[in-house]
Amino acid sequence: MQDKNFAELDERKYKILQAIIRNYLETGEPVGSRTISKDSDLNLSSATIRNEMADLEELGYILQPHTSAGRIPSDKGYRFYVDQMLIEKEREVEELKETLLQKAGKMDQLLQEAAKVLANSTEYAAMISSPQLHKNKLKFIQLSRVDAAHLLVVVVREGNLIKNTIIRVAEELTEESVLKLNILLNTHLNGLAMEEINLAMITALKQQAGIHSDIVSEVIDAVAEAIQTDEELKIYTSGAKNIFKYPELADHEKASELVSTFEEKRGLNELVMETLAGENENGIQVFIGEEAPVEGMKDCSVVTATYELEEGMKGTIGIIGPKRMDYDKVVGTLKSVMHQLDEIYKEKP
Repeated sequence: MQDKNFAELDERKYKILQAIIRNYLETGEPVGSRTISKDSDLNLSSATIRNEMADLEELGYILQPHTSAGRIPSDKGYRFYVDQMLIEKEREVEELKETLLQKAGKMDQLLQEAAKVLANSTEYAAMISSPQLHKNKLKFIQLSRVDAAHLLVVVVREGNLIKNTIIRVAEELTEESVLKLNILLNTHLNGLAMEEINLAMITALKQQAGIHSDIVSEVIDAVAEAIQTDEELKIYTSGAKNIFKYPELADHEKASELVSTFEEKRGLNELVMETLAGENENGIQVFIGEEAPVEGMKDCSVVTATYELEEGMKGTIGIIGPKRMDYDKVVGTLKSVMHQLDEIYKEKP
């Protein structure tokens, strides 16, 4: 149950409390009014900040460990800070889940339709891959108690992809312990890629976690799995039979192999990976004949483009046709579809 004094914490006091906690977490040293006036966006004088800090101390949110020293957060201050953070994060997680579920359904239909449009407008074969996350950084972590023996670890990474993991704990954690672990992990890990979370950092986190160091190890494992696990790659194709329109590709054996490659999607993963790995400035790549990364396309030209729906979420669009294809038209069509995918995806569902 929340303390009645929580209602007395106006926005200015809350921002000062946030600044005190952030500075204390970073330095481990009591925080003074001059530090707050420099580091926060409040644009308040040191005198005003001192008055607000005095009120926060009277309300029990901060403590003054020594005379004439700065302040440190009290347990009550930590509690308010983390409760507010978790409320915001829980709301964000729910909003993300709802948005992603709606967009996932829309995305399947959108990509299949886009493949058909590409095939019809170019009269070649077309393929589109689902967007994959290619910038795996941690956005935030949320720990919550499930029961006496389990914690729920919610990991959100860039691209707003969410991974939930249940971990066992040796003994029941108090709310205060969960709260402090949330602060510790988010303060040090948010915004990092997995390769940036090194052994020295993990050792320091475990030391700060004290008797809960094993939980830090489990959470790091959950973060690694969430960041490194690739989502299922889906590939949508259309227009394979357009190949029969071109005499140089209409040879029964060649055409059958190409159509089979498309319908069974054999080797198309390699085409996607090759495109993303070799992405250039304008996002367009052209493979002619033997340059094609897929064996069944060695008699064709393949033009691919990388589309990006939001930071790090990338996919591949490809057009496959004869070497004498209309390259200007194909490149123009690809660029148009890239732009349209971006615009449609950004629309609110």
